[in-house]
Parts: sequence; C-alpha cells; structure tokens
Amino acid sequence: MVGAAPDRTPAQTELKHDAIGFLDALVIGLNSTSPAYSLAAAIGPIVALAGVHAPGVMLASFVPMLLIATAFYYLNRVDQDCGTTFSWVTRAMGPWAGWLGGWAIFMTGVLVIGSLADVAVRFGLLTVGLDSWANSEAVRQTLTVLLILVMTAVCVLGTEMSAHVQNVLIIAQVLSLLLFAGVAIQRVYAGTSTLGGTEPELSWLNPFGAGGAALTGGLLLGVFIYWGWESAVNLTEEVRDSASAPGKAGLWSTVILLVTYLSVGIAVVGYAGTQFLADNADEEEAVFAVLAHEVMGGWDWVVLLAVSTSALASTQTTIIPASRTALSMGRRHAFPEGLAHIHPRFRTPDVSTWLVAGIAIAWYLVVNWISENALFDSITALSLLIAFYYALTGVACAIYYRRHLTESLHNFLFIGLGPLVGAGLLAWLLAESVVDMSDPANSYSGVSWFGLGPPLVIGIGIALTGVAVMVVRRLRHGLFWRERRGVADPALVHGGAGRPAGPDSGEA
Repeated sequence: MVGAAPDRTPAQTELKHDAIGFLDALVIGLNSTSPAYSLAAAIGPIVALAGVHAPGVMLASFVPMLLIATAFYYLNRVDQDCGTTFSWVTRAMGPWAGWLGGWAIFMTGVLVIGSLADVAVRFGLLTVGLDSWANSEAVRQTLTVLLILVMTAVCVLGTEMSAHVQNVLIIAQVLSLLLFAGVAIQRVYAGTSTLGGTEPELSWLNPFGAGGAALTGGLLLGVFIYWGWESAVNLTEEVRDSASAPGKAGLWSTVILLVTYLSVGIAVVGYAGTQFLADNADEEEAVFAVLAHEVMGGWDWVVLLAVSTSALASTQTTIIPASRTALSMGRRHAFPEGLAHIHPRFRTPDVSTWLVAGIAIAWYLVVNWISENALFDSITALSLLIAFYYALTGVACAIYYRRHLTESLHNFLFIGLGPLVGAGLLAWLLAESVVDMSDPANSYSGVSWFGLGPPLVIGIGIALTGVAVMVVRRLRHGLFWRERRGVADPALVHGGAGRPAGPDSGEA
C-alpha cells in the first residue's frame, strides 16, 4: 500500500525484540549525553558568560530539552520506529522534511564519535599516569581509532552486551562525579578551598541574573550538554514495553541530567570561583583536570576516570542513533537498502553500524590532519544539526496530533503547545548560532573560510551535501517519496499502545 511503512514481520528484517528493559534504556540515554565530559567541556565557557549564575543557565537550558522530550514520548507512543525523528517527521510533514531530519541525526554521530573517543583515550592515559602518550598525536589517534572499532564491535554483538557495558560505565561515572561534588562542597564550607571559594547561594539559580546575552550564549552551550538523551528512544524496537518505556527513559534522562549538572555546577563554581573558571574557559576539558587535582589532591584520578568513562560510554551510545536511523531510512528506501541489513545472529544493524564507524574514523583523521582546532570547529557545528532536528521533532508532534489537541487541556499543553514552544526556542537558538558562527573570531581556529567561521561553513556544507544526496536518491529511487502523511489513532492518544496508525488513516 502506498504510504505505509515497509512490512517488518519477517524475522530477518527485525531487530531483537525485548532485548533490554526500561532501566537499561535509561542508562543508555544518560550515557549518550556524556555528562562528565559535557560538564568538563562546558563549565568554563558557561561561567565566563554567566558568572555565578552558571547553574541558573544550566537550569534554563533544561526547559527546551524537557519540552522536546515530551514530543519524543508522545510520538513514540504512535510509532515505535528506531528511526525516531526521521519516521515521525515523515508521517507528520512528508518525506522531504523527514529525510532531512534523518540526515541531521546521522551526521551528528559522524561528527562527534571521533572526538569523544579521543577524549576517552586522552583522559584514560592521564588517569594511569601516561601523560607522554596522551600528548603524542600518533599514539592518541591510533588508540582512538582502535577504541572506535572496539565500541562498534560491542554494538554489533548485541544490544544486551551494549547495555551491560553501559551499566558499568554509568556507575563509575556518577559515583566519581558525586564524590567530586561532595568533596568540593565540603571544602567550601570548611574554608579549605585552594582557589578562593564562595558558599553557594539560591540566587545562583536565577538564569537572568547575568543579562540576556549571557543567557543566550549559555543556552547555546546547553543544547550541547543535554544532547543525546534520545538514544533511549532509538532503541524503541528493542526495549520491552516499546510504546511507553523508551519515551519515559528519555524524559527521566533529562531530569537526572538536570540534577547532576546543577549539583556539579554549584560545587565547581563554589570551590573555584568565577574568576578562575573564566580565565581558563578556553582550556575546555583540561580545566576539569586542574580542578580535579585542586579538589581531590592525590585522588584526582577519580575525576579523570569519570571524564574518560563518560566519553567512552558516549562513544558507544552515539553510534546507536546514527546506525538505527540509517537502518530505518534503508528499510524505507530513503537510504540504500543494504543499510537495512540485520545481523542474522545478533539481530543488530551491522552494516549501518560499521558504516557510521567507518565514516566517523575517516572524518576524525582528516579533520585532525588539518588541525586540532578544525576538529573542535566541527564539534561546534553540532549545535546547528541538533537544534534543527530537535525543533523539527517538536513541530512534527503538534502536526501529527493536530486533530486531538483541542480534546483536553492536557493534550493542548503537553502534546501541542509544549513541543511547539520547545521547537520555537531551539529555532531561535539555531538563528543565534548562525549569527554567532558567521564571525570567524568566534571559532576555535579563528580563521576565515569563505568569509565565515569554520563551524558555520561545516554546517552549511553538511546541509547542502544532504540536499544533494536526497535529490539524487529521489531521482533514482522514488518509492520513499510516495509515502503520504497521516494522523494519530484516537485510541493511541487516549492511552492505547501498539503499532502506529497507517498513513491512509487521514490526510495532512
């Protein structure tokens, strides 16, 4: 039937059902954000912008993430497809918009996997005292490539194995962060901070205390530190109670991240003070290594291990949304059909997983060959792609459920208005990012590419490449573009669960 998603009844086209549970999905969603690494990379720049109100900016950054997480929850209720945004936007807004949403998710994985693995290797070497290896580009890049290959193999060997690895890594990461935060706060109140600490105040949670410009810049960084929780939803076809558990895991991931970020953020600002963090904002994750030594002394390896395990876990979990999206797109003929291949034994998307790893390795090596700053610039370009597909998902939720939004106040607020507000905030941040990145002085490298900042050029290049690939695919294989939009089944809106309503159930 024209417009219907391909029949996935045959076993050889299905991922392994009921492979993991809610808690496993929650852990994978948390690890995908790489909380320790995200804090290490963002705390200095956020404090440089907002001063003591940095925790408040982290709190404000949570709002659009929570609103978009509700969109993921309700869209997953009606369509349990591992392609998430790709599938949902296609059903709500048509194949052209859906394809671009899928391309954005696929490319975020390609851009960031190499950087995450590099951080995992660097901090792992520092943890065991191999500083000279960490400073050697040849050694670090070789180990980074090997790490990506190992993490990819774990993903292919099975979702259960991936979940077991993630459970171990999240325990090591969270315990390390909580220990660090607890020691820092204790030393602040004991007056033994080595960096002139300040006792925390409730006013620090006011995001408007530092002014509008600081809030805008902080929210842009917030898109990065919260990004990744939706990996739990990409596993929807492999999670027990697939209609509700993955969406709940995504929602709870954002809440747990908020608590973690506020706790560590308050501890860091209280211990180090704003001047030290602002002066070292350009050092990225290195400032966390300095803080670890200042706070923990000879136990600084605990925090270094937290950052390493954080990046290691995220290296693996970031492969998940990119590979599952490629699988979903291949299954519906939006990408080459070979990407829909499922490993006959492990029931995982082996071809798409190895493809993501291969492109990520190539990107990492080529961009590093240009310069390390170019690698950082490519990571900065992530915010453009993230804001785009998150906003697209929020709009798709309201459109998909449009016939049911006036049935109750709950539907209007949580399925319609909330996701639209979240999408609007992210669209505004996307526009602000474009303006900010257009100035070469705001990039890591500080050089001009075609009169613009390198991150913006990279973002535009990825977008144009996507459009070109999409047009070629449309001309050569038009089946996907004959899919029609649909609306949600009322039974699913009012608490039902199951397969999505077919696109023939209504017209947009």
